[in-house]
Amino acid sequence: MFELTGKRAVVTGGAGALGGAMAASLGRAGVRVGILSRSEERVGSMVRTINADGGEALPLIADVTDREQLTVALSTVTENWGGIDILINAAGGNRPGATILPDQTVFDLCMEDFDEVMRLNLQGTVLPTLLFGESMAKAGRGTIINISSMAAQRSLTRVVGYSAAKAAIDNFTRWMAVELASKFGEGLRVNAIAPGFFIGDQNRRLLLNEDGTPTARGQSVIDHTPMRRFGRPEELLGALHWLCSDASSFVTGTVIPVDGGFSAFGGV
Repeated sequence: MFELTGKRAVVTGGAGALGGAMAASLGRAGVRVGILSRSEERVGSMVRTINADGGEALPLIADVTDREQLTVALSTVTENWGGIDILINAAGGNRPGATILPDQTVFDLCMEDFDEVMRLNLQGTVLPTLLFGESMAKAGRGTIINISSMAAQRSLTRVVGYSAAKAAIDNFTRWMAVELASKFGEGLRVNAIAPGFFIGDQNRRLLLNEDGTPTARGQSVIDHTPMRRFGRPEELLGALHWLCSDASSFVTGTVIPVDGGFSAFGGV
């Protein structure tokens, strides 16, 4: 039921820390993986890594908020592999002006950065879902996995724009699950994974000092995580493989936390 060999996947943000770990893991499981990102250099590096590890990867240079570029990427996947079975929406990010620093209040929010964070995270999930999802709908089968966040479930200080965008992704996940299953059949499933705190390029300086010890904010996260540590990228892969496989064939519209107990802990 967990067999994935021969399936075809596209991972947006597939050259990043978490997206790259997911793409590499699927490649090792026999999935043909399209690595979609804006950086040709980073995409090429990930493709070479997967291919050297015995997998099969395809470079897809595209901005997840650009319909025309995504359409070209879909055409490339279709021409090479005939279609797609799995879409993982792992692209996303934050902007300084959409974050409230300790010496600021919400009234210092930069709406331009807030709009950009919403565009990158929400539109950058919706657009790939519409384009690649339509191909799946025509085939009557496919799995879409979005990447949520603890910021969607708990009121985390500072990250107001990112929190709003990820909360919208949770709602969109459930909405699309209902839409696709009810109109295109039980073979279409949409779920999300909500990571706890994992160290990546964008949050490293926020959570870790240069010597690798936690910052004050990082220590606060650990104190509110019952497992008392940050997550490791590979710890997302069990949930990923389950949601990609037929082992979860009756699972749709869910948001699965992989967070060391952070979302369950009340702080007392």
